[in-house]
Amino acid sequence: MQTVFLWWMAAMSLWAFAAMGIDKRQAKMRQRRIPEKNLWLLGLLGGGIGAYLGMQIFKHKTRHTSFRIGFLLLALTYGIVVLYLLGIRLPGMITI
Repeated sequence: MQTVFLWWMAAMSLWAFAAMGIDKRQAKMRQRRIPEKNLWLLGLLGGGIGAYLGMQIFKHKTRHTSFRIGFLLLALTYGIVVLYLLGIRLPGMITI
């Protein structure tokens, strides 16, 4: 089950990363954009890490405080989940 969840998060992160790049390109070309709610949905469904990395690499949505803080928190949360599922324990982590 852990492996399935890790693969899911990897796939969603790649999708969210690509969506950020595509939306940035569309913005530059003044073409039809990806709705913000779709970017958030990709982030919430497991793509938080990819969405945050895409935001930073493509310099996209970096002026929006909700995106900067929200995607950072999602990336941190999913990063901790990934570490936990991989069996890597950080100091102070609760073991179940």
